[in-house]
Amino acid sequence: MISAIVTDIEGTTSDISFVHNILFPYARERLAGFVREHQHEEAVQAILADLRKEIGEPQADVERLIATLFGFMDEDRKSTALKALQGMIWRDGYVNGDFTGHLYPDVVPAFNAWRQRGAALYVYSSGSVAAQKLLFGYSDEGDITPLFSGYFDTHVGLKREEQSYRNIAAEIGKPAGELLFLSDIRQELDAARQAGWNTVQLIRGEADAQSVHRQVNRFDEINLEQISS
Repeated sequence: MISAIVTDIEGTTSDISFVHNILFPYARERLAGFVREHQHEEAVQAILADLRKEIGEPQADVERLIATLFGFMDEDRKSTALKALQGMIWRDGYVNGDFTGHLYPDVVPAFNAWRQRGAALYVYSSGSVAAQKLLFGYSDEGDITPLFSGYFDTHVGLKREEQSYRNIAAEIGKPAGELLFLSDIRQELDAARQAGWNTVQLIRGEADAQSVHRQVNRFDEINLEQISS
């Protein structure tokens, strides 16, 4: 029996184009000014300190850090510091109504049905927990954050590493055989499967011929009773 479901966001609950064509450009345009303006605030100071550790440059000044962040964006590096700053910038966009978090229309009905049958819902994304809460809090369907029991980001580990899913299982407090991970990325699902999880791959386009995971096109095609480890 599946007792908890953990979902990815980009390409799974939400169109990749929303992230790449709206969120990323919005943060990129505002990043340098945001860091310069807020660098002395405690929360931003802590993120910049983490960034200095990440690049091994404890004395790096703000301009060096800004240049590093732009480099990270260019290479799509999953930097926890970058994700945290992006989340802060996106908050302004959500609050100001510049955009709402995209959700495929089949997502929320499935979430509601799973909650009603007693399954807990969690999110695991490379985007920061703050960014995750913003997307679901200011989504196309309104605030759906009450549906979730928790959120995970790269603080628990990278999404293609088996240990990350062991860490999440420990935090949820459920055996891996009762956990289901939903993602569009085969390598992430491979890592979850290696940790003993159940897996389903969301395919919004062409099927992944190299995948060994159950593939569906929509959330309402997922039958929890048919899934077992």
